[in-house]
Amino acid sequence: MRILISNDDGYFAPGLACLAKHLSAIAEVTVVAPERDRSGASNSLTLNRPLNLKKAPSGFYYVDGTPTDCVHMAVTGMLDTQPDIVVSGINSGANMGDDTIYSGTVAAATEGFLLGIPAIAISMAKHDPVQYDTAGRVAVELVQRFMKETPHPWLLNVNVPDVPYEELQGMEVTRLGKRHKAEPVIKSTNPHGQPVYWVGPAGKAQDAGEGTDFHATSQRRVSITPLQIDLTQYSQLDAVRSWLTAGGTQK
Repeated sequence: MRILISNDDGYFAPGLACLAKHLSAIAEVTVVAPERDRSGASNSLTLNRPLNLKKAPSGFYYVDGTPTDCVHMAVTGMLDTQPDIVVSGINSGANMGDDTIYSGTVAAATEGFLLGIPAIAISMAKHDPVQYDTAGRVAVELVQRFMKETPHPWLLNVNVPDVPYEELQGMEVTRLGKRHKAEPVIKSTNPHGQPVYWVGPAGKAQDAGEGTDFHATSQRRVSITPLQIDLTQYSQLDAVRSWLTAGGTQK
């Protein structure tokens, strides 16, 4: 099996090295990651300039672009053979609930999925975690399942509690929870006396009941959430048609 690994924390991140170490033991691995931390880059592509690809002493490739750039470049031109699966991570911090919209970790996996390749985004459910090896072992287990039986391309968002592997209480298939709105921006002043603003931290979990990713990880269970890309709100199609008809604008 051939695995393409990427992330959003940068090619030097400890989570990336841990993931590559664990997956290299069971498959042929290629790492293509951003040259710097691109957390929060979401699904952005770099379209206004060419991208540069370099190789680090570790053997990892790195790109002066976004996580999506990395996977897109690797799959559509860099690699001679298409990977069997894309694994993104291991992210330093959770990607649960609304986080998935902004996450570069999830975006890298999403790009593989959009290109027809099964993909997994894997994150630690705590900022500045210490138990990366736990997530590395979980990644191996999930990839081995794909080796035995590869389903239609799936996009799985995985969050792993920051505990020793032996303390995990199993895996749970979950839905995304929801956070409160983010904290207000933080106003400051730069050295020139001009106002600057820092984006505030994410809000606390609001919808974190049983069945959600937040609840599973709080119980020391690995959360596995299948994601979809279709943003169509099907339940509102008829309502919007009626609204347009009432306004006399539908043709």
